[in-house]
Amino acid sequence: MKIDVWSDYACPFCYIGKRRLESAMEQLGMQTAPGTETEVVYRSFQLDPKAPAEGTVGIHKVLARKYGIAEEEALRMNESLAEQARGVGLDFHFERVVHTNTYDAHRLGQYAAEQGRGAEMNERLLRAYFTDGLNLGDRGVLVGLAEEAGLEAAPVAAILESGAYGDRVEEDIAKAGALGVTGVPFFVFNDKYAISGAQPGPVFLEVLEMVRAEEKEAPSLRIVGSGETREAGGDADCSDGSCRV
Repeated sequence: MKIDVWSDYACPFCYIGKRRLESAMEQLGMQTAPGTETEVVYRSFQLDPKAPAEGTVGIHKVLARKYGIAEEEALRMNESLAEQARGVGLDFHFERVVHTNTYDAHRLGQYAAEQGRGAEMNERLLRAYFTDGLNLGDRGVLVGLAEEAGLEAAPVAAILESGAYGDRVEEDIAKAGALGVTGVPFFVFNDKYAISGAQPGPVFLEVLEMVRAEEKEAPSLRIVGSGETREAGGDADCSDGSCRV
């Protein structure tokens, strides 16, 4: 089974949804190591491509401006998200978050995947953003995180300075657009079924079991979640556990 996961390192639902997918796979005894039945591919997506690389603190204020809400409401939203994160074993610290441009981080993720360290890099970048409060727009920080994920510092530094792997980031974003994806996380199973948002664990279990049991015969991509099925690109509100552009 191949699972494509579109996500952004600055998306809290992406980290929560990742854990829910992993938990469902663990319950089904599904392994993702080389040579096993399941391949998980992390795809690039940017929620705020215009964010400054130097980074800014005060994520509550940033979200309040983005969504046109009071800063106090943004704070309550993030407190609720932190509670959801704790429910899947994650430790979010929104007071530490540095709002920044994630483009270079996605380039690093693409390189790491090519080197067979994509899963480790994806996890480390998400933890760096939401738990450690590190600036993912700082290339020096990215080199250090790459080393922690098992990559050599020198080639990573050269790649970040050269602009390499940017074409792969853009390809992923373009493919997401072709699928009608406007929010992440977005999980696609065998190019046949999809889950939009950080849906509850039982939704992941349902789709994983269904995909394992079926051959690839669905005529179109169907988004499954919250007890309903809709075509990719259909109307949806913000209540489905997705971070919106």
